[in-house]
Amino acid sequence: MFFKKIIIWSLIILLLPYLLVTLLQVKEATNFKYMSNMVVRVKRDNGDIDSVPFEEYITGVLAGEMPVSFSLEALKAQAVAARSYVMKKMAYNKDNDYDVVDTVMNQVYLDDNYLKEVWGEDYDTKIDKIKTAIIETYNEYLEYNGSVVEAFFFSTSVGKTENSEDVFGTVVPYLKSVDSSWEEGVSPVYTETTEMSLTDFYDKLNITYNKTISQDVLETTSTGRIKKIKINNITFTGSEVMTLLEIRSNYFTIVQNGNEVTIITKGYGHGVGMSQYGAEAMARLGYTYDEILKYYYHDVEIKKI
Repeated sequence: MFFKKIIIWSLIILLLPYLLVTLLQVKEATNFKYMSNMVVRVKRDNGDIDSVPFEEYITGVLAGEMPVSFSLEALKAQAVAARSYVMKKMAYNKDNDYDVVDTVMNQVYLDDNYLKEVWGEDYDTKIDKIKTAIIETYNEYLEYNGSVVEAFFFSTSVGKTENSEDVFGTVVPYLKSVDSSWEEGVSPVYTETTEMSLTDFYDKLNITYNKTISQDVLETTSTGRIKKIKINNITFTGSEVMTLLEIRSNYFTIVQNGNEVTIITKGYGHGVGMSQYGAEAMARLGYTYDEILKYYYHDVEIKKI
């Protein structure tokens, strides 16, 4: 579920080079032929490759990537984004052994047996809500200039989403920064405070102990996320600090109070594309799923396979 993704989020930082390669392949991965019996080849945690019917896969992704408690319009936006994402992967990986893996390396996918076990007596109610979002967006995906969109999404913004080039180093016309300030107060992870001892702080960063932390922010994104920072004369990327300190975002402030360190973070995730809590906030304000998608992905069209 969504919380499974939270536990392993820090792994995504290790995958930034992979995501960059994916973005550079946008033009190559556009040919997609759909058949009514289409399956998605999903590589599971145990190494097995499952052949999952296309819309059944989208159902499992929706269960894994977004809380079922979210508004229906937010769930529908997530369904279309997830469908677009896997279409791109299927087209690119057609000659490989599998299309996607079932973790945040691609999209979190939870199979029906797992959902029955964890949801228990709530299974019928929750799966019906998810299937409603699937049915009401059946076969819909996002397109930009005749190509399937690389529909990146993440949990929570810092008040704005990021330009793709600030995070992945590649300009993608439909992945541009937009205001997303309405999710403050909606997302429980909009801000977070992490406390640790000064010794733990240095141990996690693998730098020599010093009584005083010196820091100098060298480069930020357009939204204020840290791209490069110097801590005690050692240069880190913001993403490296995020991973090493096990915090949720590279938008952070480090405050020393004697032998204690407080790290205040804002946002959760890489910040590119659709903010999931932003989508939920928009849905609560009355926006429909197509309006949400066209807000977070610039100049896209919603098409049917």
